[in-house]
Amino acid sequence: MTDRLPRIPRSDALDNRERILEAARALFATEGLNVPLREVARRAEVGPATLYRHFPTKEILAAEAFADQMRACQVVVDDGLADPDPWRGFCFVIEKICELHSRDRGFTAAFVSAFPKAVDFTADRDHALKAIAELAGRAKDAGRLRPDFVLDDLILMLMANNGIQAASAAAQVAASRRFAALVIQAFRAVPEPSPLPPVARLVLVLPGLTR
Repeated sequence: MTDRLPRIPRSDALDNRERILEAARALFATEGLNVPLREVARRAEVGPATLYRHFPTKEILAAEAFADQMRACQVVVDDGLADPDPWRGFCFVIEKICELHSRDRGFTAAFVSAFPKAVDFTADRDHALKAIAELAGRAKDAGRLRPDFVLDDLILMLMANNGIQAASAAAQVAASRRFAALVIQAFRAVPEPSPLPPVARLVLVLPGLTR
């Protein structure tokens, strides 16, 4: 046999790569894109040489972390669309997308601003919006989603969710979950009050006033 089989990465190499990406996502979200790559390596518990072997530049590392974020969003949308109950699927998408964005803590916006040409996510975004529109249409047909809902309402929701500022990452996620529950109640075709998730400690930012 003269043809060479494709090289399969060793499991420890894959583990290192995943640890690096996990550390990068956490640090980029909390510290910003200016965090040194040596700090990413330290958090991932690998040597700098191992990090650079997988990701030669910060742009490549950030782009892969961003791609992971996009894949996670796509999985959420696809799972919601696959649910035989369109309203339950729609609620699932609202809850999970809000949580993903709350954990992002501005990383996506910072990445797109710093590396505007690194990744073209137009096709992924359009696919997600088309899937959500289909899911919303089915939820309307089932009489569960208010008939005047439009995709702009979803964008408005995401903008508001991104504006949440909490005292900690855990509080940020908790506040986002409560916000998602409030949004879902507002989107119902027929009001059905239900218990809300716990209140989280928030940071109020107004001109001349911070709580």
